[in-house]
Amino acid sequence: MKILVKNMVCERCKTILKQELEASGMSINAIELGEIDIQAARGTDMQTIENIITKNGFEMVKDNTDLLVENIKAQLLQLANEPKNIALSSFLSNKFHKDYSVLSKVFSKHQGITIEKYFINIKIEKVKELIQLGRLNFSEIAYQLNYKNSSHLAQQFKAITGMSMSTYKDLKNWNRKPLDQIL
Repeated sequence: MKILVKNMVCERCKTILKQELEASGMSINAIELGEIDIQAARGTDMQTIENIITKNGFEMVKDNTDLLVENIKAQLLQLANEPKNIALSSFLSNKFHKDYSVLSKVFSKHQGITIEKYFINIKIEKVKELIQLGRLNFSEIAYQLNYKNSSHLAQQFKAITGMSMSTYKDLKNWNRKPLDQIL
């Protein structure tokens, strides 16, 4: 049976749920961001599965709107990690075979933030990670995240965090948000 899960944003999320569910006697056929295909053991009920999911900080998706929003989030996370220079609206419209305005309205109503702002927040958290790693300079970070130039990135970073990238780098007290808490 396929179960849809909110707030699965990384490989570690998948690993934790897989371990917990298998420890309860369930067999995992497949696990992807936002989706688990479970072969439950005899006598296992949905409440047991839901308890395991919520105990680990996740939530089961129960309606089509939740499903669409979680799928949009998963696609945005994937896009932020790929060096593609593609318009966000085109990317999502092609992925979901729906007009971008429909996707945008549903997402904004459900999350209280636009898709664009959510995507910028994801990218800013990615910038924080790359600054923390210290392997790339600011221009290389901007290039990797498909910004037109480093000054555009610097402006967005300051608008979101309230500080320059240099100040953030010098702080060494990095206050990064978990990806499932970006809003």
